[in-house]
Amino acid sequence: MSDGNTDVPRHIVSEALGPGLPALVPAGEYEACPVTQTLQMLGDKWTLLVVMMLAERPHRYNELRRRVEGISQRMLTRTLRVLEEDGIVTRTVFPTVPPGVEYALSDRGRDLLVPLAGLADWVVRGQAA
Repeated sequence: MSDGNTDVPRHIVSEALGPGLPALVPAGEYEACPVTQTLQMLGDKWTLLVVMMLAERPHRYNELRRRVEGISQRMLTRTLRVLEEDGIVTRTVFPTVPPGVEYALSDRGRDLLVPLAGLADWVVRGQAA
């Protein structure tokens, strides 16, 4: 029977992850782990759809709302704010009447596309197996 300790011995994790990758964090620190927080953000229903739209080119708010089928105005606003706070998306306001706002991937957001492509490739290979 388990004693409730879910920590995996670090030497096993280090061997599995390889050099240079972070080791498993203790259970009590899991929620504060930046990797955990990033994966939770990316696991949101709308985040990856918005990121993939912005990977094509910058978009204005209403253009994103039309292209991301099923997203409400509230959820799009929330998703864009979180992505902007996390440095994944930039928001540019143009001095027009009414003000125009354009969203684009930041350098950090474009860097995110590389591991996302690797993850997508891993999923596709797993489905073919």
